[in-house]
Amino acid sequence: MRYAVIMAGGAGRRLWPMSRLDRPKQLLPLLAGKDLLQIAVDRLDGLFETDNILVITNKEYAPLVAESLPQLPPGNIIGEPDIRDTANAIALGVELLAARDENATMTLFTAAHVIRPQDKFADAVGLACEVAEQNPDSLVTFGLRPTWPHTGLGYIHCRDAVRKGVLKVVDFKEKPDHKAARQYVESGEHYWNSGMFVWTLGAIRDALSEFLPDSMAKLAPVRKAAAAGEDYVPLLEEIYPTLTPISIDYAVMERASSVLMVELKCEWLDVGSWTALSQVADPDEDGNVVIADNAMVMDCNRNVIVTEGDHMLAVVGMDDCIIVHSNDATLVCTKADSQRLKQLIGVMEERFGKKFS
Repeated sequence: MRYAVIMAGGAGRRLWPMSRLDRPKQLLPLLAGKDLLQIAVDRLDGLFETDNILVITNKEYAPLVAESLPQLPPGNIIGEPDIRDTANAIALGVELLAARDENATMTLFTAAHVIRPQDKFADAVGLACEVAEQNPDSLVTFGLRPTWPHTGLGYIHCRDAVRKGVLKVVDFKEKPDHKAARQYVESGEHYWNSGMFVWTLGAIRDALSEFLPDSMAKLAPVRKAAAAGEDYVPLLEEIYPTLTPISIDYAVMERASSVLMVELKCEWLDVGSWTALSQVADPDEDGNVVIADNAMVMDCNRNVIVTEGDHMLAVVGMDDCIIVHSNDATLVCTKADSQRLKQLIGVMEERFGKKFS
């Protein structure tokens, strides 16, 4: 049986003041009234049964996730008791899936991206599942052909083709400097690392047992409790904080001997900042992206304007700015300064504590 697991634990501080410690970016209804998590689940329509879609998130976000995705069974929303990076989150998902179906094919997706068109995405997922099931000892990842020398992404180095659209992975490259990124793009052998995967449960359990044995040993009782129909949450609360944080790339993918890559021939847009909304939302005739029930925009160009609820946001004579109003905070900055949000939040926390975080 094929299962989809969506990773949805990040906070996304670059979308402050809408995204907060208690409301992550994947739960903000910014695109046609839907949040990114809803869009991620919609993207799986026709590929997986609803009962076979699971979400791994922070335990504090679990009630919000359940509210956003009422179609999912409550047991399919898994709350991490602590932040222990992607390898441990995946290990937890693997063990809970093993309690259901030890012969499962597991697909792993992110909740932070807009991926389109849908049919190209569905074709790639179908191919990746087929490849993983035909090569049950291999781990399969998705890569995207780079269009520019992005320094904020990891890269996958591939060479020999296994079949059309499927390549053997030589190695993984960490986020490069600009010179290296340009070389990767020009080589024709490097792809952007999507952070999405497909594998048989046997393949990933073997790899995790080899490269992350401590975590797998500690999580084994959780699997046994879940398989017996017992409440595993108290056990998980005790075990999970003792796991050593590490990413799946460092822990497994960079060390595994048999990794294949399926090329994802889609737009893959990270909605990780306010400026990124200009790529995924429809602008008005003046290039403004306006997400608001009540807004008045006059003589403005190329702005991102967002407000919540019934609050009226009036903007006059501004260009290339970001104006975002939430229930208790307002952000106004130029697009050029939007990458300074992390610095701003740090200074704000020194002065006001976590009140506005």
